[in-house]
Amino acid sequence: MKKSIIAMATIAIVGMGGLSVVLSSGSTSEAQTVSAEAPLATASFSIENMTCATCPISVRKAMMRVDGVETVDVDFATKIATVTFDPAVTTADTIAAASTDVGYPATRSGA
Repeated sequence: MKKSIIAMATIAIVGMGGLSVVLSSGSTSEAQTVSAEAPLATASFSIENMTCATCPISVRKAMMRVDGVETVDVDFATKIATVTFDPAVTTADTIAAASTDVGYPATRSGA
């Protein structure tokens, strides 16, 4: 009985490892295809209403929920968010609206 349980567990682990390799290689190829098709853009936003150290977390989460956004870096001290995104999928206005909608008005800076 113990041997059959161990054998089943081994098969499950090996099977999952194989699946994870397939998923990883598929994701990598897809990511490379997307990157080759559309260069990413970067935009900076001035963010209002950030009063505490946790406010940037809310801004980052709101901006990351926008399809096409790759990275968001929010600097609490300067009240600036720097966003890297795919311009074929979204716009700077849509990203700014996401932050504004959660209570942190964002305006494009350095445009």
